[in-house]
Amino acid sequence: MGHILKIQPVFKEMIWGGHKLRDIYGYNIPSSQTGECWAISGHKNGDCLIKNGEYQGKTVSWLFENHKELFGTIEGDQFPLLVKIIDAKNDLSVQVHPDNNYAKIHENSLGKTECWYVLQADEGTKMVMGHHAQTKSDFIKAIESDDYDHLLNTFEINKGDFFYIPSGTLHAICSGSLIYEAQQSSDITYRVYDYHRKDKEGHERQLHVKQSIDVTTVPSMHQDSKVFVNTHLDHGTKTRYVESEFFIVDCYRMNGKNTIVNNKPFQLVSILEGEGIMDDQVIKKGDHFIVCSDQDAVTYDGYMTIMITTL
Repeated sequence: MGHILKIQPVFKEMIWGGHKLRDIYGYNIPSSQTGECWAISGHKNGDCLIKNGEYQGKTVSWLFENHKELFGTIEGDQFPLLVKIIDAKNDLSVQVHPDNNYAKIHENSLGKTECWYVLQADEGTKMVMGHHAQTKSDFIKAIESDDYDHLLNTFEINKGDFFYIPSGTLHAICSGSLIYEAQQSSDITYRVYDYHRKDKEGHERQLHVKQSIDVTTVPSMHQDSKVFVNTHLDHGTKTRYVESEFFIVDCYRMNGKNTIVNNKPFQLVSILEGEGIMDDQVIKKGDHFIVCSDQDAVTYDGYMTIMITTL
């Protein structure tokens, strides 16, 4: 029998955060301004603990460093992916993330390509994705004149929407959103605009305008209509939302017993809805697991929505 590791999330208080992580998932959050659940992470800024088995109490990064054999043939010196749940009570900053090359040179970090699955959205909730500038000079002019109303591409979102956000994409999660996010293991965010919000001391948050100009793709990459791949299971369906060089994200909607083969270096498993059994473990909404490479398959039984992210 291989390793199925239950993970203890790390929580982050944010100026824009709320309390849905407690209300919906039952998490013991630090305050009513909790914006992020780092559900599965080996990043130094939020290194999750293992909750069960022989490695209980160890961190994900420790396991990756000391037992690389549990992660197949994966290369690199750090755990490559990070899964979050984000509660945006208020708007996040308009921001952009660097690619691997820029991040390596300037931050000694991985870059950050990410994707979002909308878990909940209040009526009228919006999202920022991309911009309308056609040249770098137009982009800089809009920033210098604070003309974000015309610069930003904004649209409404709904529960169940999925978005792939390559590095270099200007974006912002807006108020009323609850988001599942899978990303490269990076904490590099360049804020270009933060609505001139001030903290309790009257200070605006730091911006990273030069870096944002450096890394933002101009013109924006066109967001084509997505055609997701659906597959029937014995009891339910599987939707492949994205298959990129950075990660693969599949959503399983189950109404009974299904066995999911693991032919990847690992699987990052998040229970988004429902409850049931995962091999011999009772699982419920809000639980998160790493299925290691020595576990050939996992049998699930129950009425559940499960997101699995892999390489």
